[in-house]
Amino acid sequence: MTPEQIPELLLNISYADPRILPDDPTERRGKVAMWAGILRDVPYDYAIHAAQQHYANSPYPLLPADIATQWRATVRERLNRHTDPTPSADPDNPTAYRTELLGTRHAVASGHTGPTEYRAITSSDPHPDLAGHLKGIGRYVPDHVREQLAPYRPLRAEREAAVAAGRPDPLSVKCGWCDAPIGEPCRSRVVDLDGAATASRRRKPHPSRVDAATAAATYRTQETA
Repeated sequence: MTPEQIPELLLNISYADPRILPDDPTERRGKVAMWAGILRDVPYDYAIHAAQQHYANSPYPLLPADIATQWRATVRERLNRHTDPTPSADPDNPTAYRTELLGTRHAVASGHTGPTEYRAITSSDPHPDLAGHLKGIGRYVPDHVREQLAPYRPLRAEREAAVAAGRPDPLSVKCGWCDAPIGEPCRSRVVDLDGAATASRRRKPHPSRVDAATAAATYRTQETA
């Protein structure tokens, strides 16, 4: 707001609150100068609106700090929603790049331009052209990569093959024979000639674990039926 607009602002406010305009001309000039310094960054229309909101909710005299504080809160809220779109200026020209970036921010802060926000994530289905692609990459390991890794991860490959074939995953339950926890392969206890016992991973789960996994899968099916 320019100093020339302050007398008009005070005159308009005086229609709601005559106390805003001093009778003494010297005091009035001093008040205009003080308000001009405090509200130099506030647009005139915004100041009028802030004054209207103030007297709609409060019987107390309006201070320039009331308008300036509300303006700073509005600017902060606008910039918090702004995401700085990439300037069209050449990034190899830092002066032009920075000038355009700051110009856009100033336009948003002053209300001349609305904030540029990120588009919200929607819950609609993907485009048909992307459905197949998303199906392949929608997991941590895409299907074609999983197939290439199968020879190096025989245990995981066997579990996935069992699930794909509709068979229960034996490692989905704890083994009652060797106490192998869920997700871990079964272990075989081997005792050497000196009587020392060691445990080694089994390539195949214990039969009792397979039976337990089958029973658990059957129970879950009956529960959901």
